[in-house]
Amino acid sequence: MEVSSVNRWPWVALLLAALLGALWLLHPILLPFLLGALIAYLGDPAVDRLEARGYRRTTGVVCVFLLFSLLLAALLLIAIPLLIEQVDQLIQAVPVFYRWLSDSALPAIQSTLSVGGAELPAIDWEAELTARWESVGKWLAQSLIGISRSGLGLLGAMINLALVPVVAFYLLRDWDKMLELLLNLVPRVWQQPVSLMVGEADDVLGAFLRGQFLVMAAQALIYSSGLWILGLDFALVLGTVAGLASIIPYVGAAVGVGSSLAVAWVQSGGDFVFLAGVSLVFVVGQLLESFVLTPTLIGDRIGLHPVAVIFVLMGGAQLAGFAGILLALPVAAVVWVFCRHGLQHYRQSDTYQSD
Repeated sequence: MEVSSVNRWPWVALLLAALLGALWLLHPILLPFLLGALIAYLGDPAVDRLEARGYRRTTGVVCVFLLFSLLLAALLLIAIPLLIEQVDQLIQAVPVFYRWLSDSALPAIQSTLSVGGAELPAIDWEAELTARWESVGKWLAQSLIGISRSGLGLLGAMINLALVPVVAFYLLRDWDKMLELLLNLVPRVWQQPVSLMVGEADDVLGAFLRGQFLVMAAQALIYSSGLWILGLDFALVLGTVAGLASIIPYVGAAVGVGSSLAVAWVQSGGDFVFLAGVSLVFVVGQLLESFVLTPTLIGDRIGLHPVAVIFVLMGGAQLAGFAGILLALPVAAVVWVFCRHGLQHYRQSDTYQSD
C-alpha cells in the first residue's frame, strides 16, 4: 500500500525524534566518532581535489593525514609551549597590572569624570595566586590519580583517543560513498530537493568550519606577529585570544585592542608612539579580515548570525557536553536551511498571500 506524501510527515517526524533520542542517549560514547567525522569533513575537499588530479582515494587520504599530523606536531611542539610560557608570565604580571589600575588608571578616570574617590580593595596577590595554582594542581593530581586507579577508565580514555584517527581515516576514505548511500535512502520524490538543501547546508557549515577557522587562525597570526614585532609583552597570548574571539565580528578586535593597550600602557608608561603602534596592528588586521580574508575564505554563504552561533554552541554544551558542541553547528546549519526553504514555501502559499 502506497503512503501519501501527507501521511509521510508523521513518520519522518517520528524518525527524527528517534534519531535525536538515540544521539542523546549515546552521547557519552560519541566523542571519538564526532571528532573523526569532523576531521573527515574538514579533509574531504582536499582529498577530492587530489582524486580529481588522478590520485587514488586512499592515497589522497594518506596525504591529507600526513599534513594534519605535521600541523598537529608543530602545534604541540612549538605553539602550545610558547603559549603556556606566556600565560604563566601573564599570570605573574597580574599584581603589577592591578597596582597600575588602582594607583593610576582609576584615579585618572575619577578625576576626568569628577566622581567620588572609590578605591579598589587591597589584595595579597602572592597568596591568592599561590592558592589558585595549588588548587588547580591538586585538582589535576586527583584527576590523574582517579584515572590511574581505575584501569577501566584509563583503558577507555586510551581507546577513545586511539579511535579518533581510525574513525577519521575510514570516514574520509568512504565519505562520498556514505553520502550517496544516505541520499538513496530518501524517497525518490524527495531526493532532488533534499540534495539541494543538503548542498546549501554544506555551504553554510563548510563556510563556518573551514572558512571561519582559517580566518581566526590568520587573524591570530597577524595580531601575534604584529605585537611581537613591536616588542609587546605577552604578544602570543593577546594575539591568539583576539584571533579566537573574532568568531564574533568585531569582538576579537575590541578584546584585542583593549587588553593590548592596557598591557602596552603598563609596559611603556603611556608612550603615545607605542600605543599608536599597537592600535595600528589591530587596524591593519581588521582591514585585512574585512576586505581580504572574509570575502576570500567565507564570502556571504554563512548566513548564521553570531548571536545564533553562540546560543547554539552553549545549548549543545548544556545538553551533551563537548559532544553537543561538535553536533550543534551541523544541526543548526541543516535546520537553518530547512527553515529558510520552509519560509519560502509559506510565503508562496495561499495562507500567506490570501486576503
